[in-house]
Amino acid sequence: MKTVSQYKEDIKALMKKSADIDAQCVNENREPTSAELALKNEILDTVQEYQNIVKTMERQERMRDSIEKPGEAVTVPKKTERVDVWPDSRSKDKFGTMGENIAAMINASRPGGAFDPRLHNAATGMSETVPSDGGYLLQKDYADKLTENLFDNSLILGKCEKMPISANSNSITINGYDETSRASNTFGGITIYNNDEADEKTASKPKFRQVELKLKKYIGLVYLTDELRMDVAAMESRISNAFGSAFDFKVQGDLINGTGANNMLGIMNAGCLVSVAKEIGQGADTILAENIIKMYSRRFAAQTANYAWYYNQDIEPQLFTMTIAAGTAGVPVFMPAGGLNNAPYNTILGRPAYAIEQCSTLGDKGDIILGNFKDGYIVAEKGGMQSDVSIHVKFVNDETVLRFVLRLDGQPWRATPLTPHKGSNTLSHFITLDARA
Repeated sequence: MKTVSQYKEDIKALMKKSADIDAQCVNENREPTSAELALKNEILDTVQEYQNIVKTMERQERMRDSIEKPGEAVTVPKKTERVDVWPDSRSKDKFGTMGENIAAMINASRPGGAFDPRLHNAATGMSETVPSDGGYLLQKDYADKLTENLFDNSLILGKCEKMPISANSNSITINGYDETSRASNTFGGITIYNNDEADEKTASKPKFRQVELKLKKYIGLVYLTDELRMDVAAMESRISNAFGSAFDFKVQGDLINGTGANNMLGIMNAGCLVSVAKEIGQGADTILAENIIKMYSRRFAAQTANYAWYYNQDIEPQLFTMTIAAGTAGVPVFMPAGGLNNAPYNTILGRPAYAIEQCSTLGDKGDIILGNFKDGYIVAEKGGMQSDVSIHVKFVNDETVLRFVLRLDGQPWRATPLTPHKGSNTLSHFITLDARA
């Protein structure tokens, strides 16, 4: 059995291994691959397991020392000391960790629980001192960290343009170019002429449309057992991981399939989506190289570097065998991670390709998407993670419920595809394939 010191050394080595993956992604200016994310989760699970072992071993040592320590003489009067709400070594203004912050929120919400004065920020309209009202906000730096991690680490959300909304507003209206065609040599209503300097200039003005974003609530519930609530470090890890994974999965689903009613407008329901028709005589539940090539040709060529493919992994068996005829041989359309190009992620026609659960199943419209979220999608976000606590929802199971509220809205920048200056096929930031039933 390892010693506490050995476990701590193993934890340091594992955390370095995880940090090395991040450094490689930063150095190569890319997002982590699915394999890298899976490896990082495996590493972090092991770190958490080792941390729990260390805590148990240290607790055992403390209890052994306490038992072996000689008791006080009965003739010596026991000294009475005042116990503060927090140790003097701790900051009187801020919590040292997010777990400590959440533990204080829970304690203050329980009947008879001590109120920590550092919980001075209550949500608007909620009581700061009535436990049933909840209303405690996470300390701003921890709330910001949760939302920043969501934006920075998300496969799709992290690529979108982010528009912060002030605390006193729940919506924002932005001007976007009302541009549907460049056939007449215009660029969003702006026309460029070649006239002699002495000639009269022809006036032109840009056309705009209103892009209105009204914040929607994304609500997450995290259930904590009384045992986990007592372990501040484990509780913080559980909440951070659960929040990131659950919220990212929901938000990513809305970015693809949202209706815009009580969630964001997803690209599959947006007016700017281009849907490429299947080939004549194409069989049901198939994907052909011709489909991929025609989808690729409908992108904005100048922004090619910002496009990526998103697909349902049901189509992978066909992607792995897909080629473009070249004489008596064939050129692969799909290249697995680490293939001939040594890329750390899958690629289709040289662009990154990611398998996501939110794409439709094989043969349905949306089973494969070519998208440019960086130039084509805007997300509004209201800072300040709202959170409150209830000990009553799962009281019989000795569980506490934390609620987190994130406020977002988003939609594509363009309302319609664009007719290019030359050519008959429209272009878009988002292209998919018609159903092949």
